[in-house]
Amino acid sequence: MARKRVTHENEQGDVDMTPMLDIVFILLIFFIVTTSFVKEEGILVNRPDANKTTSNNGPVIMINIDETGNVRFNNKLVDIERIPARIENFLAKHETNSAVVLPHFNTSYDKVVQVLDQIKLFDHLTISIAK
Repeated sequence: MARKRVTHENEQGDVDMTPMLDIVFILLIFFIVTTSFVKEEGILVNRPDANKTTSNNGPVIMINIDETGNVRFNNKLVDIERIPARIENFLAKHETNSAVVLPHFNTSYDKVVQVLDQIKLFDHLTISIAK
C-alpha cells in the first residue's frame, strides 16, 4: 500500500456574520420594546373663560420679576424666601384672594417657578400670570 501524501493548502477561514447580526437586531428590538418613556410634566395653568367676568375691586397682590431676577412685592424689593411673610402681612391688612405675577420677558423660568411655589403655599389665593 502506498501512502499518499496529503498537502493542506492555505485555507482562509471566513466568519459567517449572519448569526451575530441576528443577535444584534434581537437585542435592539428588546431594548426598544422594554424602554419606558417618561412624560415630562409642566405647570398646570388654569385659564379663565372669556365669557366669565370677575368683579374683584379689592387690592391685589402684585409680584414683579425683572430681567435680572429681582423680585418686587407691590413695588418693594423682596427676597424670594420672604414672599410668604409679605403675603401673610398683606392678607392681615387686606382681604384678597388673587395674586398676579408679572415676569419680564427675559426672566428665567426658574425664578418664575420659585415665586409661584412660594405663592402656592396659600391655597385660597388665585394665581394669575400677567403678560
